[in-house]
Amino acid sequence: MNIDVRGPRFGAAVTTAVLAAVLITGSGALLGWQALVFAVGALAGAGRSPYGWLFRTVVRPRIGPPTEFESPEPPRFAQAVGLVFAVVGLAGYLWGPMWLALAATACALAAAFLNAAFGYCLGCEMYLLLRRTTGARR
Repeated sequence: MNIDVRGPRFGAAVTTAVLAAVLITGSGALLGWQALVFAVGALAGAGRSPYGWLFRTVVRPRIGPPTEFESPEPPRFAQAVGLVFAVVGLAGYLWGPMWLALAATACALAAAFLNAAFGYCLGCEMYLLLRRTTGARR
């Protein structure tokens, strides 16, 4: 079942704000929250993550029904990629070095910002490239 394209983009906007706050405050706990959100999105799908729930229950009723849909697999893969960066960032915050925490968080922030601002999902593009290069079929 395809998903509303606006949902993952909304989630990316919230993620952008959260990751910016992590870099500004240096809060490992806030990055832990974002890692949890990524984990739920990767395991259950972006629509079932906390930001997906917020979009479904608060935002979508106010902006109307979707007119454009996408496959849920690329955003789900993107959540898994975000989770990897968040876990690496958490390791940096907890055990060091600090540059690792900042670099991993900044990379995740850059990817989230690209999706939120321009609708360009790096993780989704990675998924599609991986499918093409491995010859995986639907």
